[in-house]
Amino acid sequence: MKMAINEAIKAFNKNEIPVGCVIVKNDLVVAKAHNLREINNLVTSHAEILAITKANKKLNSWRLDDCDIYVTLEPCSMCSGAIIQSRIKNLYFGAYDKKAGACGSVLNLFSYPFNHKVNVVGGILEEECKKLLQDFFKTLRS
Repeated sequence: MKMAINEAIKAFNKNEIPVGCVIVKNDLVVAKAHNLREINNLVTSHAEILAITKANKKLNSWRLDDCDIYVTLEPCSMCSGAIIQSRIKNLYFGAYDKKAGACGSVLNLFSYPFNHKVNVVGGILEEECKKLLQDFFKTLRS
């Protein structure tokens, strides 16, 4: 999660919402990314989507079986769907997103009987992840 936080800091420094993501397979980092929605002017440029795309290319497969994904913020419905569809094994996230989280905060896509089941653990380094987001929005408002 610390590496995902470092990615979130990169987003913060680019005036992007500070969300970072790292994908790991067999204890090796296969992809990392941070939000680039403003810079790319694309709604799909969330950290998770960018990291999944990198991992697909690196592993030469759309299936990310046996991969774990670490994200600093609870994924939205778009990213949760991509995590399920890519067959990621475990999702670990930091802060809960009470406005758009799709892992239990607003809805829980992972509770539906899709053909692939992802193990989900939230609240990892939650305070550190939440503070980064709060600091970003304080800065934005001032």
